[in-house]
Amino acid sequence: MDNSSGNDATRREALLSLLRLGGLGAGAAALGVGLSARSQKPSDTAAPAAKRDFSVPAKPDLPEMSVIQNGEPAKLVRRAVDELGGIRRFVSRGDIVVVKPNVAWDRTPEQSANTNPEAVAEMVRMCLEAGAKKVIVTDVTINQAVRTFQRSGIGAAARAAGAEVLLPEERLFKSVDLKGDVLRSWQVFEPFLNADKMINMPVAKHHSLCYVTLGMKNWYGILGGPRHQLHQRIHESLADLANFMRPTLTVLDAYRVLLRNGPGGGALADVALKKTVVAGTDPVAIDAYAAKGFWNLGPEQLPYLKMAAAKRLGAVAFEKVRTKTASL
Repeated sequence: MDNSSGNDATRREALLSLLRLGGLGAGAAALGVGLSARSQKPSDTAAPAAKRDFSVPAKPDLPEMSVIQNGEPAKLVRRAVDELGGIRRFVSRGDIVVVKPNVAWDRTPEQSANTNPEAVAEMVRMCLEAGAKKVIVTDVTINQAVRTFQRSGIGAAARAAGAEVLLPEERLFKSVDLKGDVLRSWQVFEPFLNADKMINMPVAKHHSLCYVTLGMKNWYGILGGPRHQLHQRIHESLADLANFMRPTLTVLDAYRVLLRNGPGGGALADVALKKTVVAGTDPVAIDAYAAKGFWNLGPEQLPYLKMAAAKRLGAVAFEKVRTKTASL
């Protein structure tokens, strides 16, 4: 094994220790995990017109991923974005920003089936501080939308922070050719087509069919229609969606992690308090990292990771991306 391989292996184990320990025990494990200077996200090829590419230019002097622990959700989110260069790297004055949490289920924040409302509210505040013209918080829910936005706490928290909360209405869906390998014409909720910037805010949780639902699975929430049909080829559809919707920023809420019986959850015994946020510009690396750290799952069990990497959407080898860790 050459020195670079040894360094990657050490970095990988240190990063995984952060997620596996979680909470207060992770501070020591963070030592020595800094920036990997020799890793760069693959450059994208020219995208067909159907793609929604909201990404910002890469900055080799900044991390591609940040892992922040041991704080409350709002402070974790703010610090995670600050480590990536600050919110003004991602949001410009006059932007219309869509923040896409997971608001699928009629559950409380403690059940961790949806994104933490305090995390969502802080992102709204940050975007407005950066001069955003409007911040829209929306998702196409599984359970009844009014009830889900209310019980999750996301509706009230986002409105209090200054966001416009949009619930899915049939008139606001548009048929779009996603130009995927398996995903072709499908109904897409219009706010996801008309934004200037797109911030993906998934929650880390178990999924009974595809093992985990993280950043790329969160894009199911842009679609209308019979989404359950996509489960027949779920990994291909996840890669297609990730190729269609390329976010400005991904902020993974792992304050509480639903380890079992997802995606709807329910039992508090299935939830682990990790007090962690993972943010970055490489959506593949973030998914690969969380899947391995929380569930010990790799691309062998999650083929969509390899499929997304083959589409040049990011790196499966999360230990090779430039990463900054911190404990609050």
